[in-house]
Amino acid sequence: MTERLLHFIWQFQYFNKGELATTDGETVQVLFPGQYNTNQGPDFSDAKIRIGKTTWAGTVELHIKTTDWAKHNHQLDKNYNNVILHVVWEDDSGLKPTAIRYVPDKKLEPGTVVPILELKDRVSKILLQRYEEWMNSGSFIPCEKTIHRVGELTWNSWKDRLLIERLLRKARIIENYLTHNKHHWEEIFWWMLSRNFGMKVNADAFEAMAKSIPIIVLAKHKNQLHQVEALLLGQAGLLEGKFTDDYPVILQKEYKFYKNKYQLKPTNSTVFFLRMRPGNFPTIRLAQLAMLVHQSTHLFSKIKEANSIKDIKEWFDVTANDYWHYHYRFDETASFKKKTLGAAIIDNIIINTVAPFLFAYGNYHNEHTYKEKALKWLEKISAENNHITKGFQKLGAKNINAIDSQSLLELKNEYCNTKRCLECGVGYVLLKT
Repeated sequence: MTERLLHFIWQFQYFNKGELATTDGETVQVLFPGQYNTNQGPDFSDAKIRIGKTTWAGTVELHIKTTDWAKHNHQLDKNYNNVILHVVWEDDSGLKPTAIRYVPDKKLEPGTVVPILELKDRVSKILLQRYEEWMNSGSFIPCEKTIHRVGELTWNSWKDRLLIERLLRKARIIENYLTHNKHHWEEIFWWMLSRNFGMKVNADAFEAMAKSIPIIVLAKHKNQLHQVEALLLGQAGLLEGKFTDDYPVILQKEYKFYKNKYQLKPTNSTVFFLRMRPGNFPTIRLAQLAMLVHQSTHLFSKIKEANSIKDIKEWFDVTANDYWHYHYRFDETASFKKKTLGAAIIDNIIINTVAPFLFAYGNYHNEHTYKEKALKWLEKISAENNHITKGFQKLGAKNINAIDSQSLLELKNEYCNTKRCLECGVGYVLLKT
């Protein structure tokens, strides 16, 4: 038994309420268990309990054992003076009263004893066994063996909530950035976009690179592609050393000049090439990002006004300059291949940057049009396919569009991996049944 499970059992009244009585023998009727409190103070507020012939309104405190009341020093805390019932899993107090209220200015005198309700023998053994199995599970998800019992209506409503939770969580990150750059949305979009271009391996390094170059500097040089590329590659630490090809030598000279002119500071972040497909090498992604800067103006402003996802995809349909058609790294010639960004990467950028950023903008300004547009775009994009979405599909979960895949990622990473089963819509239904 854990306190969180005990909270769950009390909140949803998953115990036998027949002939309910306190440890002193007074009858108990739960008229309302109270609102779950995640802040300081008793666990449930605004409860309504009938004890004996008296109806009480107040708070309820829960513990695994009765003696935990004294261990937590609630008898010295006036916030617990309004507790009307002490709900415990196991009453270990014996004949000695332990749940005592604090008495102001009379610390040496005993306070009022709080009625105690024990639940140990009133909870379904099946519920306890199922929860224990989940907590000890090493499977893909804790409820893997029973998830097939969850109906489609439950799945759909829970996935909708998961998506909003995911978008709001990302919105909080963006809102935190706003406090550091005087609410410059275009600049923050540049940071997040660069992070996305870095993929998972180089995300931090690409974001650090983006933050190290003021957006006003990029705007000044956007018409000269090789200058933009020099700034990005240089700040990412990829123009260090000696080169034999003319192109990297030119970029290196450009970078040294503008680094001194704008007093750019190195990021001290390392970019990685290992265990990557050549098309995802940081050199290629930065060259494509430079081309995007070169070809676009006030990109986020355009995205805000866009009505069609087709337009978004066209704006991101960029190809690195000619040098990279024959290279993946400097001074290493490869067979010809145009380094286009590709439909899959464009979808990834819309899913992970464009839609969340637009949603965050709408949320911050309380403009639902932008939030609805972001959700509509996610609905029109194909689902992501990775080991998490494939794992859920094996268990029967649908993965049709980006809304589905983003919801499943949120479920796995924020609930299943940390075993927050008691807060999960799926877990709730399975424990309830």
